[in-house]
Amino acid sequence: MLKPFPLNLLAVTISALMLTACGDAETTIIEKDPIEETDDDHDDHDHVYDSYTIESMGRLAVLSAESADLTVFDLDDNDALDTFALVHESNALSVSADYRFAVISSRAQDYVGFIDGGFWREDHGEHLHDYKQAPVMSDYELAASRPTHVIKHDGQMAIFYDGDAESGIPASVQVLSDTDISNQTSVLPTLDYTMNMHGVAKPRGEYLLSTVRRDDAESTSTAKILPDQVGVYHLHDDEYELEQVLEINCPDLHGAAQNSEYVVFGCSDGVLVANQHDEEYEAEKIANIDILDGLRIGTLYAHKESESFISIASGHGGGPAILLSVNPEENEMEALEWQPDASPVAYAFSHDGAHFLVLDDAGYLNILSAHEHDGHMHWELESQLDITEEDVATMPEGMSFSMTVAQNGHYVYVADPIAQHVLQIHLEDKEIEGDIELDFAPEAITWLGVAEEEHNH
Repeated sequence: MLKPFPLNLLAVTISALMLTACGDAETTIIEKDPIEETDDDHDDHDHVYDSYTIESMGRLAVLSAESADLTVFDLDDNDALDTFALVHESNALSVSADYRFAVISSRAQDYVGFIDGGFWREDHGEHLHDYKQAPVMSDYELAASRPTHVIKHDGQMAIFYDGDAESGIPASVQVLSDTDISNQTSVLPTLDYTMNMHGVAKPRGEYLLSTVRRDDAESTSTAKILPDQVGVYHLHDDEYELEQVLEINCPDLHGAAQNSEYVVFGCSDGVLVANQHDEEYEAEKIANIDILDGLRIGTLYAHKESESFISIASGHGGGPAILLSVNPEENEMEALEWQPDASPVAYAFSHDGAHFLVLDDAGYLNILSAHEHDGHMHWELESQLDITEEDVATMPEGMSFSMTVAQNGHYVYVADPIAQHVLQIHLEDKEIEGDIELDFAPEAITWLGVAEEEHNH
């Protein structure tokens, strides 16, 4: 239902025309106060436009660990909106670049599919327009060999397909946006390799920083499918063409992250840092510190509001991981003062980058925050929140806790397969504020909706 809004007859007529132009019968639209914009180029007159936005906590996609099903919940009332039978039995869950679509990938079946969460925003130039509809399984599908890494950044999502050596299928990358998924774009920007590799690609506007695997005679990688260099590719028409190979090698390259200035890659001997200067990228290496003792950083996390990257090195003999902070500006790497006692099962930055979250297998959500000391930012443990009343030893085999972060407020959602529910946790208050009861054990969850404006791509 539309909120009352004082308009004269002419304005009502104009507003009705606008609703007809960009809405439909199944779309919920809520009008809020007009946004006032000043145009200094037109005699300093103020121009007022209507912004049609919807107040909502968003939606939650929950992948079942017991069946090939995914259920979408409305976070405003915690009701299940719909359950979708997926195409394949084994699936991984992620989210599209602008959080509208749940992304379903099946590596063994060479398949990527999409479920429209039904809640998104469009920029119509003179006003923002929100849409809220029922979730629906999209007919749009992608098919290439071994989809493995799904990466999103600044409105773009890159899917890295590893390829298959036995079948002689080379690796490839496709880059797409939420609009491409919605419009079911048939021809996507693509990078085609000549050999298979377990690689990763980072989209950056018209550029793509993606891994390079040399042939076995030249490679410095101990694992023959891992790349050891990074290439800078530039989009021409619908194909990415190699323009530059970074001069510094990155042996056993695995894991990558980027913020507004830097792109970093995990190597066996340190972290490779790439930074754009004019039309070219420069690279440097931040060497591993002593605490790693032969371990390599294989996973990295970044947030555009954070100057430091959080890097993860797997522990010796299956022991707890080692968490480190990498600061490209200072060319420094240091171990976090807090190291987990239990084994982490999930990591994430909060939506505003103020906190880094570590969910462990002992049933604790560890909340870290950054503090300045001696002119440097240091991450410290702020609090630990017990997220289960169950005996963690009763965790079903092959399952684990999982989490997702809301992009429109200070909430994180934690899924518990033992208790079969999802907890809603307020990060600022450090309190559990609610839960969503399930009738199945959850395998993975992801938040869907409209991100806050300052974090919306």
